[in-house]
Amino acid sequence: MTLGLFISFEGIDGAGKSTHVEALAQAFKQAKRRVTLTREPGGTPLAEKLRNMVLNDAMDPLTEALLIFAARRDHLKNVIEPALERGDVVLCDRFTDATFAYQGYGRQFNLEVLSQLERWVQQIESSDQLHQPDMTLWFALDPSIAAQRLVGARVPDRFESQPIDFFKQVHRGYQNRMNESPQRFAQINADQTKEQVWDDVASTLIQKQWLSAHDFSNTGHA
Repeated sequence: MTLGLFISFEGIDGAGKSTHVEALAQAFKQAKRRVTLTREPGGTPLAEKLRNMVLNDAMDPLTEALLIFAARRDHLKNVIEPALERGDVVLCDRFTDATFAYQGYGRQFNLEVLSQLERWVQQIESSDQLHQPDMTLWFALDPSIAAQRLVGARVPDRFESQPIDFFKQVHRGYQNRMNESPQRFAQINADQTKEQVWDDVASTLIQKQWLSAHDFSNTGHA
């Protein structure tokens, strides 16, 4: 039976990570793997409703964190866990690292509370382990460059409209998460052309032996 594979995509707004999610899905399909493409907050009807609230409604940081983890619990139980049990490749646009980066460092919310919520929501049944991605692709980009990319791109949500100092803290949060779990993270330099970034993504997956160069030949992305 083919084992499931869980890959998350992380980075501050404007880093360009989302443009590569669908292309990587195509590469896995080229390798004859079934793919579940999803995102956080979101991924289920309930979690999408909570996502809309988190992105648009004013609330205090604890309420925000509780809603995000509630959405994550529903997402895990109804999408991610079943997909992994089927042997799917799950590609998720953001996961828990984003919560620590945005709420923990950007909002300066209590990291211990976030860690407790992480344990409650993500603990694997009959185990001390937590549901975490097999690999996290972090699209690292200087916040000032990311801000330039977002100018005029779309109407900003409650997070995208934050000042650059907020995103500097978010960037630091991602850096700290990577330092805590270096074996899980693959840092991608997002300050390159789209083609160069994609080449780095492909090289990372090939090095892991999860895909071959042939699987990337017809993705039409680079």
